[in-house]
Amino acid sequence: MKKYLIIAAVFCFGSAFSQQKQVKRAAVAFLNVENLWDTIPSADYIDGTLQVNNPKFHRSVPLDSLKYLETTEDYRGEWSDDLLIGKKVIRKQVLADDFTANSPKRWGTKSYNQKLANEAKVISELGRQYTNDNPVICGLIEVENRQVIEDLIKQPALAKSNYGIVHFNTYDARGIDVAIIYQKSRFSVINSYKKEIKIFGDEGRREYTRDVVVAVGLLDGEKVAILMNHWPSRRGGEAISQAKRNTAATVLKNEMDKLTAENPGIKLFSMGDYNDDPVSPSVKKHLGAVGDPSELSDKTPYYNLMYKLYKAGVASLAYRDAPNLFDQIIVSRNLYSPDKITPTYTIYKAEIYAPSYLVNKEGQYKGYPFRSWDGDRFTGGYSDHFPAVSVVQKEYIKK
Repeated sequence: MKKYLIIAAVFCFGSAFSQQKQVKRAAVAFLNVENLWDTIPSADYIDGTLQVNNPKFHRSVPLDSLKYLETTEDYRGEWSDDLLIGKKVIRKQVLADDFTANSPKRWGTKSYNQKLANEAKVISELGRQYTNDNPVICGLIEVENRQVIEDLIKQPALAKSNYGIVHFNTYDARGIDVAIIYQKSRFSVINSYKKEIKIFGDEGRREYTRDVVVAVGLLDGEKVAILMNHWPSRRGGEAISQAKRNTAATVLKNEMDKLTAENPGIKLFSMGDYNDDPVSPSVKKHLGAVGDPSELSDKTPYYNLMYKLYKAGVASLAYRDAPNLFDQIIVSRNLYSPDKITPTYTIYKAEIYAPSYLVNKEGQYKGYPFRSWDGDRFTGGYSDHFPAVSVVQKEYIKK
């Protein structure tokens, strides 16, 4: 392992834009918020009498409220929305007691508030040097529930942006979810849903992971879809776990293909922690994301904005003491243009954001992301991943 990671680079599509034209920009980015948990022990409550796309169909509730909630059975079957329609059941979370004042982490209100402020600070800076604004759309990885997202967007650094939320609880064994926040003044949601990823262990038993969360809407009037991902980890080793991420890639590709077929001209942003690099089989082969615009075609319509950064040695984290670029943004080909300024949104820049305060300065993990947790000790840090950012721009025409 090298002594440090190469931590920051910018991929610029085109040179400086013409001074005679004004441009409008928006940052579309995401951050792994590294176990953003509140201080209240909770469980999942599934109310199958509601519509599946209703956030209250599957929600987190405090443990001490369970006695007041109606249940129809002590459910012991497979956890899947389709199988729970009509039922009212409780699902215990593996980490229910981990983030509490009485746990080894000694997780209390003071630390939680600091964690919220830290994550809000980072999010508020994503793309700001190009847009002079908070990101219009930001994905979140490793959130516990909707409440922590509500608490996050109320932070002073983010509150002025009036963010909306797209979030669905998943059946991930640890209870962690992905979500999307968006500036309601610039992105209007038409539809939101989740796509289940079914994976299985060596013995054929179902393993539960995060769903793909999808938001379809209008970004400053242009139809786009955001697909937020947190693929299965490399637990047990890269080779052994590869098939699980290949499955996730297939689910994602099918959904991207479907969105394109049903919405001609829609622009797609697929973002997240893929737990694989841009050259891994899941991303390169099963999703078919190419690394150079010259490779884009009808058969290969998805462009990985992080591929050239990866080839340049940029990393977003270190897994098992080796640099990786798991945090990627992949876009549909209609978001790429060789022209500097276009009438509709196209990619202007993409980067892994790693200012000095997000980087460990010394010790064993010098050059690594300044993470929030060292075992059970809250470090006051930010995340074990650097965030990924894309910036789109178009010609601004005053109406």
